[in-house]
Order: sequence, then C-alpha cells, then structure tokens
Amino acid sequence: MAALDVDSVSAFVLVADLSSFTKAAQALGTTQAAVSVKVKRLEDRLGYRLLERTPRKVRLSAQGTTFLKPARNFIAAHELAIGGLSSQSRRLVIGISDQVAGPGLPTLLANLNAHDPALVIEVHIEASRTLMDAFDKGTLDAAIVRREDDRRDGERLMVVSQ
Repeated sequence: MAALDVDSVSAFVLVADLSSFTKAAQALGTTQAAVSVKVKRLEDRLGYRLLERTPRKVRLSAQGTTFLKPARNFIAAHELAIGGLSSQSRRLVIGISDQVAGPGLPTLLANLNAHDPALVIEVHIEASRTLMDAFDKGTLDAAIVRREDDRRDGERLMVVSQ
C-alpha cells in the first residue's frame, strides 16, 4: 500500500481546482516547478497519471477524477487531526447577501469546516446594503454581496447575467 504525502495530495487538489499549475503555485506561495514535482511524485507513488497536461490546458485524467474526492477527504482528515491538537479556535464572521446565498451554501460551509475545524464560522444573511454597512463598521470580516451602487472597493467574484 502506498503512503501518501499531504503536500503532494494538496498540490494535486489545488491544481485540479484551478486547472493550472501556475495558479496553484501562486496560491501555495511557491513555484510552478515545485508544484509539478509534488504532483509527479504523487502520480509515481500511485502508479497513475492524475492530470493530463498540455501547454495551455490542465485537466483531470480518468484516474484523477476518481481520486479527487478521496484526496479531498484525505486532506480534510489531516486538517481535522491537526486541528484537534489546537485548543484555540478562531472566528470568521461572513455576511452573505440574501440575493446570492443559495442551496450550495451548507455544503460550502461544511467544506470550510472540514478544511479547518478550529475555525468558527458565523454567517449573517441579509440585504446587500445592510451587510456593506456592517462591513464598513468592522462587524464583518468579509461580505459577499450584490453590488448595487458605484462602490469600487472589494473584489468581483462573478458576474450574473440578468
């Protein structure tokens, strides 16, 4: 049975999520070559090609698609084990507009909790304007809202066609 390296599995999941070695390297604060070596090491250990690479595209192979969910579970179990050693919890207060909160929110929150069990996530679901006021006052750490005015601060996550 092959032993898995957490860093290699994490690199694979990030490359799979971002469809890019370069973006995964940026997210990890390392080089593209280092991420490539980690993924190659994982593929060698498992005996399967997990990612199909071309100069402009990265996508999951059939084995990579099969391995992705267990890889996420592996990382979550690792984070849970490490988090169990820490008695210090952290709090993240997020405001989510009632216009953008959808049926995927519970799954997203469960994934966040699995990633960092010591993180206590407090979610406020309200109107965008109310959330922006709370964010401006410092009572929210982050706000996901629908922009309805000409404010230019923040980061656009997506554009929804009307």
